[in-house]
Amino acid sequence: MTEIPLRAAAVQLNSTSDVDRNWEEAQTLVRQAARGGAKFIVTPENTNFLGPHEEKVRRAEPLDGKTCSRFAKLAAECQALLLLGSFNERSDESDRCYNTSVLFDPAGRQVAVYRKIHLFDIDLSEDVSFQESATIKPGEDVVVADTDLGRIGLSICYDLRFPELYRKLTADGAELLCVPSAFTRPTGKAHWELLLRARAVENQCFVLAAAQCGEHDDQGLRESWGHSAIIDPWGEVLAMAEEEPGVVVAEIDLERLAEVRRAMPVAEHRRL
Repeated sequence: MTEIPLRAAAVQLNSTSDVDRNWEEAQTLVRQAARGGAKFIVTPENTNFLGPHEEKVRRAEPLDGKTCSRFAKLAAECQALLLLGSFNERSDESDRCYNTSVLFDPAGRQVAVYRKIHLFDIDLSEDVSFQESATIKPGEDVVVADTDLGRIGLSICYDLRFPELYRKLTADGAELLCVPSAFTRPTGKAHWELLLRARAVENQCFVLAAAQCGEHDDQGLRESWGHSAIIDPWGEVLAMAEEEPGVVVAEIDLERLAEVRRAMPVAEHRRL
């Protein structure tokens, strides 16, 4: 584990169904983050493809496919820990794929894989209605990756609304919580920052949340809220984007995390 503050970056994208365009934008911004000194870089949910849902399943890839190979090479080039926020991973079902995060170490090796557990099946209004489970198969495993930069708990987007997942991640040793997302504009405006800060405070962890922004060609679901953020264990927003593609960077100081946990040992005080 690193003993000095490290620079971490959340990359904000506007992904569409154009896979090559998405890759060009993602690699450009990841390289920008690395040039700025970031040693841990996170991209959003649906980094490689955010378009028609049936097409997403048709184009699904294995873990050793083109998308993961590209990001493995990018991690090695940038010599950074790189989280591919999520891509459409092929499953054992013909009509559903996984929504999968993959963590690469600075040598480009896969060190952790997380498949989204909680699926976004909602009907808020005529403008916001979505059934993620129609094309996504849920994962089952809670994943914490032990890295040289700290212990990293993985989650994706709608998972953010389920605090018990983050309690389990923290109980399993997580110090940094990653939330790659594509929050819709209505739900993001209402709850995004509120929920991110709550997860940071109640678990006394850093939160790195890379988000999609703008309009996508995904059959009318949405415009995404953006506002990628990095938050400290006291709930302070260290960096936050607005609504355009880009990069936000902040220092992650695990001594600050230890200080917060020493001063208020919430984990030791739990009685339930």
